[in-house]
This record gives sequence, C-alpha cells and structure tokens, in this order.
Amino acid sequence: MAFLKQKMVWIGLLILVLVLVVFGAAMMGSVVSIKPKDVPVALVVLDQPVDLPAGGKLAIGDTLKEKLTGNKNLPITWTVVASEEEARAGLDDREYYGALVLPADLSAGVASMMSPAPKAATALVIANEGLNTQASTVVKQGLGLAIKMVNTELSKSMLEQMGKATGQIPVASAQALLSPINVTEETVHAVGSNNATGNAPGMLTQIMWMGSLVTAMVLFLSNGSARKAGLGKWQALIAQPIVGTVFVGIGSGFLVWMASSWYGMELAQATATWLFLWLAGAAFFFIQSALLGWIGFPAMGILVVLMFFSMPLLNMAPEFLSAASHDWIYSWTPLRFVAVGLREVMYFGGLDAASGNAAVLWSIAGGFLVLLLLSGLKKGKAQAASNSAA
Repeated sequence: MAFLKQKMVWIGLLILVLVLVVFGAAMMGSVVSIKPKDVPVALVVLDQPVDLPAGGKLAIGDTLKEKLTGNKNLPITWTVVASEEEARAGLDDREYYGALVLPADLSAGVASMMSPAPKAATALVIANEGLNTQASTVVKQGLGLAIKMVNTELSKSMLEQMGKATGQIPVASAQALLSPINVTEETVHAVGSNNATGNAPGMLTQIMWMGSLVTAMVLFLSNGSARKAGLGKWQALIAQPIVGTVFVGIGSGFLVWMASSWYGMELAQATATWLFLWLAGAAFFFIQSALLGWIGFPAMGILVVLMFFSMPLLNMAPEFLSAASHDWIYSWTPLRFVAVGLREVMYFGGLDAASGNAAVLWSIAGGFLVLLLLSGLKKGKAQAASNSAA
C-alpha cells in the first residue's frame, strides 16, 4: 500500500510510542507501584505495670511497645517520646503522620478485666490529617490492626487464666475480654470540608501552574508586539515581569475566591493562602518566562512535561514514593515546594508555618527573574519567535 510507504507514517508511529512512553512514565510510573514505608509515627508509653492477684506483674505498655517496634510488617518508623505533649508538638511541627499514646492506667484497666467490675483500657491514636490524608489513614489502619492482634492474644490468655482460677467467668468480664484494649481516634490539623479529602493544596498548585503558564505565554508574545510597535527592548522586558506579577496576583486571588465561593472549599487561612499562591504564581511565571525568553516556543514542551511528571507526586507522602521518583523528580520540582507550602499554610496555621518553603520560592523567583532579564542580552531564535508571532 502506497500510503504505508510514506516515511511520515512511520515517523508518526514512532512519535506516538515516544509520547506514550513519556506520559506513561509521568502519569503511571510514579504511582502504580506505590507502597508506604518508613512512615514516621510517635509512640508514647506512659503505662504503669500492675501486680496481679495470682502473682507477677502485668505491663501491657511494654508488651505493646515490644510488639509494635518489632513488627517488620508495619510500614512505620517509630520514635519513642516521653510525653503526649512532646508527641503533639511533633505533630504540629510536621515530624509525624500520627501518634500512639498508651496511658498510665492501661495495664490497670486490662487487669480489671479479670475482676467482677472490669474497667475499660483505652489507647489513643492521633492522626495528623493535614500533613497527608493518605499517610494518616495508613497509620490509623495499621495501628488498629496491630492492636486488634494484641487484643486477640490478650483475650485468649486471660480467658484461660480466669477459667483455670475460678472455673467460671462473669458475663461482664467475658464481654470485656473480647476486646481488652479499646482504641480512641483523634484527628489533628483536619483538612476541613470540600478540600478534596486533603488534596486541595496539590490541586491549587496545578491550577496556578496552568494560569501562570498562560500568562507567561501571552506576555511573551506581547513583548514582541510591543517592540514592533516601537517600545524599547529593555522597557518591554522590564514591563513583562511587572505586569506578570500583577496578573498572577489577581489570578491567585480569584482562584481562592472561586474555590471558596463556587465550590465551598473551607479555607481557615484564606488571606494567607492567597498571598502564598501569589508568591507561587510569581515563581512559576518567572520560571516559564525565563525559559521562553531563552528557548522560545520549544520551552512549552519542557514546561508541560514538567507539569505532567510533577502532578502525580504532589499529594503523596514522600515515604510512599519509589527512590527514583523521590530523587529524580520530587526532590527538586518547584511544584512540590508550592504544594507542601500550601499544605502548611492551609492546615498548620498560616504563613509562619510555611516559611521554609516560602524562602525556597523567593529564591527560585529571584533567580529566574534575573535569568529572564538576562535573556534580553541574547539575540536568537527565542526573540525572533516572539517578534514573528506578534
């Protein structure tokens, strides 16, 4: 068939395969085989051992600590802390995705199960939802399963002991022994309603990237139009970042208003969210404009591919990523600093919590602003493309 003899047909097939490989790696490579590992969780053991009527001591806290820290099937890295206050401080500082608190009366409560008046023994699981909803869910499920296994062992052992000692077991004790340790769950830094189950920061980051990209492209073309109309090269180049910064400020404010008013997103820090998004949008705009200024239209391909490789990672806990995804993409992508910073602003108290990521974005914005201005010294394809498109 003559049509199939055309080189362009087979080049098209090659391009198709290449596109599928690149975007398949971007959209699937980072997420299809995710597996939580080394999720940091605080462990607080306040339990005081108690003497048993038949002799010996019961130390449920120590038993649980040994079983939990020695369980290699749990995707958790334990940090033993001295108090509940210290654990909560670590949750506030985004050091842990959750905490398990074993109270001082845990052993006493379990021991009471063998008496006519059993008293509930309760452990507290705290989930740090704002840090990452997916990771905090893994913590709750993992700890719940581990304590359920311990409950089964305790229940069997204590029922055997009571049966041997008394020959009969009171109904109240038998019921309590079915689950010697109850679990109370608490959520801190909750994500609020209509926050895409905690994925709102990543979603806002993606929208802001696209808005900044459109702004960068429009002003890149406007630069050429202005110069053809007689505006000086440096005047046009200096006006470009000023106008772009104003535009992304307006755009970020509109995005926050739209999310809240149109879609009911709960924003406890609406003004802080807007200001941080403005900084993020400016950093994005300077990155995109600098690449367009130096490379021209081919920079759009780089920027689109960067977005697609970054998107799947934005709402994931770093501990869920493969080493390749973490080291080659997550560790340096600018979208990551925005998503994490927004999470800190929205769920951890405002701009002060995001100071570290804000400093990184200020550095990125400043560096690429300089590169954008320096592009005025370059005479080549990028400027020619701008002028011809205009």
